[in-house]
Amino acid sequence: MPTCKLTKRAIDALVPPAAKQEVLWDTDVKGFGVRVLPSGLKTFIVQYRNAEGIKRRMNIARYGILTVEQARDEAKLKLAAVIKGEDPAEEVQQARKGMTVEEMCDWYLVEARAGRILGRKNLPIKASSLDKDESRIKTHIKPLLGKRIVRHLTPADIEQMQTDVKVGKTAKPRGDGRGGKATGGPAAASGCVGTIQAIIGHAKHKGLLDAHPTQGAKKLAGRKKTRRLSVAEIIMVGKAMAYAERNGENPVALGALRTLLLTGYRREEAQAMHRAWVNGASGYVAFPDTKGGAQIRAIGPAAVKVVESQLGLVGNPHAFPSEVGSGPFTAVSACLERICKLAGIEGVTPHTLRHTFGSVAGDLGFSELTIRAMLGHASQNVTQDYIHIDEALKLAVRRTSDKIERLLAEGAAKLDTMQLAA
Repeated sequence: MPTCKLTKRAIDALVPPAAKQEVLWDTDVKGFGVRVLPSGLKTFIVQYRNAEGIKRRMNIARYGILTVEQARDEAKLKLAAVIKGEDPAEEVQQARKGMTVEEMCDWYLVEARAGRILGRKNLPIKASSLDKDESRIKTHIKPLLGKRIVRHLTPADIEQMQTDVKVGKTAKPRGDGRGGKATGGPAAASGCVGTIQAIIGHAKHKGLLDAHPTQGAKKLAGRKKTRRLSVAEIIMVGKAMAYAERNGENPVALGALRTLLLTGYRREEAQAMHRAWVNGASGYVAFPDTKGGAQIRAIGPAAVKVVESQLGLVGNPHAFPSEVGSGPFTAVSACLERICKLAGIEGVTPHTLRHTFGSVAGDLGFSELTIRAMLGHASQNVTQDYIHIDEALKLAVRRTSDKIERLLAEGAAKLDTMQLAA
């Protein structure tokens, strides 16, 4: 690990690491250092072994809150306490057992974004999930429970928070330049319960709480989404897409939308897809990360044709690239809304297209297990086994994709017939 005498100049010169964290240790006071995260956040820390020989590391303060000399003096005080047989980190942990919900949530976001809290499959929690957690914390949890002491909470408190979010008590305009309004509702309420219960669980696991005080709180049951496009509606969408294409609709948006229809992929999966992940000859896409982790997913020739027809941009690896920068196109939902308006169809979201793909597969006689694997619901191993060993899954995806493609083409043909008649 790098060492030098910590000075303002040395700390200002620290370059954030690409991943994980780095520590620069002070040569004057052994155990005193500054930690820098990929985000650029720099924090003074002190490290020592307590009387039992257990290594401890604790934060002193963020760089900028204290000067280097102030932080060094604070480190000396804590190290002097260790010599006396005390354990400053343990004292901080004991104090945190009286922490508020607001303090616990702040602790969680810092620790989780640094990769020190593990989620599903014992992996660091994804940034997208943490963004969603942070939004719930800021919009709903802190305003309703922020000042409460965590260990004094009860299941009834959590259920009351859920009711308050459901009825819109925390509704307000979104900040940070975001449009619309946070309105609450049943889905948001249920999500807030899941978030705070998970955070409390992580705090208990890390020793900040002796027990989970709100275990047993009841969460609102989710309403299962059953909307699918009928055969007639798929034909209407095909007609609307053909009309939109001939009247200046963004070709990247239409390509991403057609891919959703022909694959049943999640919106985020299709939008973020890289060209290099697509193996058209073998009929699969190798996603390094999805909601269910890394997965290999089957893809039919009709969808491969759409992906391969997209114009690539130099320096942008995405199958559906943004016109600006190196990121993906992210406005497929807006395109879907415009297409549905043209088609005269209501109540359609990207998830509707995913459900439609599964339903068409069911209409074709494929089993629930096969459909789950087609949609990526099965475990990674099951999905990969189907792809590499059982050609039946690729056949199921191809037949389903071809069926939807024929219906879309039928709609486009109707438009041509109308124009010829005119």
